[in-house]
Amino acid sequence: MYETREEDIRYVILLTVNAGKQMSEALIRAHVEHLKQLDDQGKLELCGPFADYRGGMVILKGVTYDEAKAIAEADPYVSSGTESYELRTWELSTASNGHMGMG
Repeated sequence: MYETREEDIRYVILLTVNAGKQMSEALIRAHVEHLKQLDDQGKLELCGPFADYRGGMVILKGVTYDEAKAIAEADPYVSSGTESYELRTWELSTASNGHMGMG
């Protein structure tokens, strides 16, 4: 039976702009600074806005669920009430883990 390895877990923060909320340049810059800090700490895997939806996604690595939740809630977009978030645990299927023991 396959056992999930810590290195095969990512946390996905799905951000959605709340109805009636607008972005300011200062808020966007604060959000980008938050992301840069995560990148400097080696916690940021990928991030970016959606082209077809008002929101974006942040993928974290090397953190726990509780750390990922704290990171999401510390994001200026979320803490300002401009965006809400969903946090998902993503198990990677890769060659290095035998595609979760099935490959």
